[in-house]
Amino acid sequence: MNMLEALGMNFALLVIIMIVLWLISIRIRDVSFIDAFWAYGMAIMASASFVQTDNPGTLAYTIWALTALWGIRLGTHLFLRWRKEGVDPRYKKIMGRAMEKQGMSFARAALLKAWAMQIPLLFIVCLPAQLGILLAGADGLSLVSIIGTVIALVGIGFETIGDMQLKAFKANPASKGKVLDSGLWKYTRHPNYFGDFCAWWGIWLVAAPMGWPVWLAAIGPLFLSFTLMKWSGAPLLEKSLKQNRPDYADYIERTSGFFPMPPRNAANK
Repeated sequence: MNMLEALGMNFALLVIIMIVLWLISIRIRDVSFIDAFWAYGMAIMASASFVQTDNPGTLAYTIWALTALWGIRLGTHLFLRWRKEGVDPRYKKIMGRAMEKQGMSFARAALLKAWAMQIPLLFIVCLPAQLGILLAGADGLSLVSIIGTVIALVGIGFETIGDMQLKAFKANPASKGKVLDSGLWKYTRHPNYFGDFCAWWGIWLVAAPMGWPVWLAAIGPLFLSFTLMKWSGAPLLEKSLKQNRPDYADYIERTSGFFPMPPRNAANK
């Protein structure tokens, strides 16, 4: 099977899974678990690519393992959070607007405002992993791939620690209404998003020795970076936090918005 056929099989699999999940979301009237599938879906696309690869070598195994580790860890974290907290207010607002102002049924809103738009975005963001695995064959790791592996592992570790610190903070009743500004959150307001950034640029770098198809697939981590820093990631979250936490404005003044840096003090403002 050639590369385009393999990618086509991956895309068809993604569409089928999305349809099934859409039907589930209609039944439970909640699309919030889509965030968990965003991560799981990346692992599934990498795995689908891997099983279509003849005689995979160390490079293919490494790309698959990094993507699976990132996807399963984050997907499980988000799924368990959804099971505990229920409907995500962001999606409740999106669905409510579509149903009330645009006259959509829940099923149509869920399809058009959530599941359908996620299919091409997930597929594109995951292209470096898919192409890297499909093109790697029996190749081993180059120096560039080793550097990428280190960056990806740092990102996965950074994100995991950040999520653990936030979970512990939320579990403490004394934290209600306060801002987490210790641990990794002392150096960046979004350690989890920075971890995603490193993980996917690292995976792209691991696969980069496979040539121009992977180089063009940089559109995946580029889009993810834009999403995290400028679109639905940090900006949307911070808009809500500034409204609900009085101390958040001061936290913004002293803490880096994305890339980890030493906190600013009053003298440095």
